[in-house]
Amino acid sequence: MTPDPARRIALLIASEIAATPQQVTAAVELLDGGATVPFVARYRKEVTGGLDDTQLRNLAERLAYLRELEARRAAILASIRDQGKLTDALESAIAKVATKAELEDIYLPYKPKRRTKAMIARENGLGPLAEAILADRSKAPADLATGFITEAVPDVKTALEGARDIIAEGLAENADLLGRLRNHMKSVARLTATVVPGKEAEGAKFADYFAHSEDWSKAPSHRVLAMLRGRNEGFLAVDLEVDADAPRGDSPAERMTGAALMTAGKGPGDQWLREAAAWVWRVKLKTSLTLDLMADLRDRAEAEAINVFARNLKDLLLAAPAGGKATLGLDPGIRTGCKLAVVDATGKVLATSTVYPFQPKNDLRGAQVEIAQLIRKHGVQLIAIGNGTASRESEKMVADLLAVLPGDAPKPVKVIVSEAGASVYSASELAAKEFPGLDVSLRGAVSIARRLQDPLAELVKIEPKAIGVGQYQHDVDQHRLGRSLEAVVEDAVNAVGVDVNTASAPLLARVSGVGPGLAEAIVSHRDANGPFATRRELLKVARLGPKAFEQAAGFLRIAGGKEPLDASSVHPEAYDVARKIVAACGRDLRSVMGDAAALQRLDPRSFIDARFGLPTVKDILAELEKPGRDPRPGFKTATFADGVEDIKDLKPGMLLEGTVTNVAAFGAFVDIGVHQDGLVHVSQLSDTFVKDPHQVVKAGDVVKVRVVEVDVPRKRIALTMKRDSAEARAQVAERGARPAGAQPQRGGKPLPKTAAPAATTSSSPFDALRGLKRD
Repeated sequence: MTPDPARRIALLIASEIAATPQQVTAAVELLDGGATVPFVARYRKEVTGGLDDTQLRNLAERLAYLRELEARRAAILASIRDQGKLTDALESAIAKVATKAELEDIYLPYKPKRRTKAMIARENGLGPLAEAILADRSKAPADLATGFITEAVPDVKTALEGARDIIAEGLAENADLLGRLRNHMKSVARLTATVVPGKEAEGAKFADYFAHSEDWSKAPSHRVLAMLRGRNEGFLAVDLEVDADAPRGDSPAERMTGAALMTAGKGPGDQWLREAAAWVWRVKLKTSLTLDLMADLRDRAEAEAINVFARNLKDLLLAAPAGGKATLGLDPGIRTGCKLAVVDATGKVLATSTVYPFQPKNDLRGAQVEIAQLIRKHGVQLIAIGNGTASRESEKMVADLLAVLPGDAPKPVKVIVSEAGASVYSASELAAKEFPGLDVSLRGAVSIARRLQDPLAELVKIEPKAIGVGQYQHDVDQHRLGRSLEAVVEDAVNAVGVDVNTASAPLLARVSGVGPGLAEAIVSHRDANGPFATRRELLKVARLGPKAFEQAAGFLRIAGGKEPLDASSVHPEAYDVARKIVAACGRDLRSVMGDAAALQRLDPRSFIDARFGLPTVKDILAELEKPGRDPRPGFKTATFADGVEDIKDLKPGMLLEGTVTNVAAFGAFVDIGVHQDGLVHVSQLSDTFVKDPHQVVKAGDVVKVRVVEVDVPRKRIALTMKRDSAEARAQVAERGARPAGAQPQRGGKPLPKTAAPAATTSSSPFDALRGLKRD
């Protein structure tokens, strides 16, 4: 018996996320009931059997697709049933398909369509001719056609063309044939790109794809998206090559199409049908299936690109916070000056200013005096310098100032900070509301200072897509990208938790169950009535009911309130369990919290009850051991090398420190302080094989790298993170000495080429960047 749709969906998703159908069903019920992924992952482990947030996100994504599939399946069954053509075998076939493409293949013969050539041929009485050719292969089709000449069919040629159109429509609607051809193409197709004649100079940035070919099944997302961008901009022609080396009329795909007509015989009818099948493949099926496979390819490339963006965004959001310290934000600039903003430990703006140390005013001395006065007056401990234009010059200016600051007190620590999205935030409605009296140009300096104190709290104010840590982000489905990035932000915020008495409305809006409206209501209530003393007081907020409280309470923290547990991630619904644990220690709650030794002596199973099982008890014990713990790493910064401020200052062999700014499928980009990120290709990330760069590095990591190659005209820097072995030093020295384009050597002999196809073999670390435009 065919399972019902809900059961079918549960079985399929369970196999994909390594879970049981029961776990999937339980999670679906919770999500359908309005629960959020962070809430279910953290506080409903007993119900779902411990599904984590990644599994739940994948579940939710697939659930949407499969429900659309089921709705389409039901609509197709109804359509065919209304036509009186639904058989048990057809219904069974429709029930078994697992993709929308397969479903549409089966529906093709029954799908209402515009008037086709086959329909016209049948109207002209040529249906019996097509049937006769198929039935009797021993007779020449031309002889059979003579009996069908009419006023509407003036000659044999017209009759045979009509019969071919009828047969072609049957092949084009043969779901089994389409499935076999599609699978064949997936296994052998080559993705090709060629330059549009006359566009060579204008499209030079796509030069690596002017004569490019690689397997459709293995093409990486960054190259696919580069080629598609080149095609969209009118510089490249992109296509799929199938059985390119096979003789015309005898390719595997043509034989496969002919086999659907059983044309293995040697009669004149067989020969005519083989030629017709070859024509159908070339003119109709290859075109339609190429469109399908190109859509699949784009979908696959977009999914990978979105996944890369999401992982990078997560790493950036969960980067180490510098903490509550007075911070000076410096937004560098040349002609328009450097914008300064000082914020206190809570992020409140204390002072702003603009200085002009560079051309055309060149008031370096005046700028340093202004910065020194701000440091002294406000007790600045950190200086956040944006990494845009003039950042290295600004850093040098600050470094020179710090070197001569008088006094024995600790000097501020200077840090280069990514300013991605700062300009977007500065001009936003949110920034205008937050700083109504502050010039747009100064808001960026405030944002830079605050994102050093707490990256997560500041970056949530910026549309995720504007943060710019993805590849080809403007080329992918924007709705799909936005949905994925919003999920990342939600997970990051809830993983860290939010202080309800200090958080901004944009940060509160990302908390499970809150949203923009309730976030504004919480802030308004806080402004009118003062800080919340307990989590329970949140129920006094307008429109914040029991359901929203259930979803949000565990992620909202109250430091120094009446209830110590309110500062932890223990959910109010489980406070009784926490108090039983404290009672078992025989001490006061405040003294038990943080005492790992006392808590580790307890048996978690002793506190299981009808509602809360072992997973929740273990979570409570872990939270009591380290109440309010922050999952983010400790704060540290990269130190840029003195005298290395421009790409021209780089030399092969230099050992530098830098910060990972972006991680792609082919490697990691590292900011080493020269206004242009360098690339550590995936092959250079480790001495051992690395399949996924994210296994080694993430955005925000401070790493040591060695310069391998510098291409000044193209602004490309190749770096390595491999050990500084004698062989590595020799390779770096040799690469720096040989002329550009020379063949690498080892022991006086050329290095052996890899076994990869010629189109994808890398002779330079820059090959992975082919066509890449960082958005």
